[in-house]
Amino acid sequence: QVQLVESGGGLVQAGGSLRLSCAAFVRTFSNYAMGWFRHAPGKYREFVAAISWSGTKYADSVKGRFTISRDNAKNTVYLQMNSLKPEDTAVYYCAANRYAYSGATDRVDEYGYWGQGTQVTVSS
Repeated sequence: QVQLVESGGGLVQAGGSLRLSCAAFVRTFSNYAMGWFRHAPGKYREFVAAISWSGTKYADSVKGRFTISRDNAKNTVYLQMNSLKPEDTAVYYCAANRYAYSGATDRVDEYGYWGQGTQVTVSS
């Protein structure tokens, strides 16, 4: 079983930065691909970024602005968000792939474990 707890959301002005953290309570964290998704009102849940042993993957809308990283010693994955825009406003969710040793993927159906979400609001 995997438990995920996000933190770091908040209110920021356009152009600002935030760093989200996701603490994973799992025995073999390093074996799992991790992802960030977001859900804005009136929209579908959207892939943001993923990281695994094979590398990283980003949505086109965040490339060059967001960076995903992980610290396996701390069982934590991060999402550094720079140059934030009002359209980045959403609830951000951390997710763990349901299968160990999977690659970084944007397929939501491959993620079997989800955090409770953290609100990010970007004002114009």
